[in-house]
Amino acid sequence: MPEGVVGVARLVPVTQAEGPGRRTALWVQGCSIRCPGCFNPQMWTRRGGVKRNVDELASEIIAGATAGDVEGVTILGGEPFEQAAPLARLAALVQAAGLSVMTFTGYELPVLRTWAVGRSDIATLLRSTDLLADGPFLQDRLDVSRPWIGSTNQGLHALTKRYADRLSALNQEADRLEIRVNRDGLVAVNGWADTETLDRLLAGVGRRGDGPRRS
Repeated sequence: MPEGVVGVARLVPVTQAEGPGRRTALWVQGCSIRCPGCFNPQMWTRRGGVKRNVDELASEIIAGATAGDVEGVTILGGEPFEQAAPLARLAALVQAAGLSVMTFTGYELPVLRTWAVGRSDIATLLRSTDLLADGPFLQDRLDVSRPWIGSTNQGLHALTKRYADRLSALNQEADRLEIRVNRDGLVAVNGWADTETLDRLLAGVGRRGDGPRRS
């Protein structure tokens, strides 16, 4: 895929379920990690999604954030670091506009930092991320106490000063699950919930699960 193009699976202009405050959420298409129990297996393949020009997408996100009183962008997937070059540019543009960046990854931060020594795109994406959620989703280690992430092995790392103080009071943050029903009856879910909870909420309703935090 060209460096200036990113594969996008889904874009939600305003959400309160994907990180601190009101945010734009961008799910990217493609993931080779493929955690068992992943909320988004439809995003594993690189063949799906829509190819978007990074500069145009960044401009759209920035304009929408201003109109929607949004404080930042959350990048999920799929696996963002498998499209590190275009997302590094997008994250840098978003940060330069005064917005924060939260990035989810199924890779662990020490591994990414090792790769970043020889990969400028990974180094730039890390440098342009304020808050990183890292680690693979483990379905036998569900996390029901912390917001935003799915299993207890996953970490949250403040890579800049922007959210460093907020992490100390993380257990006081409210976790949220958002259910959106389109006019055609399509139900989309973002945020995290275990399968039993989703079944109770969506019993008898056609649904598409688009939760973000199981990499």
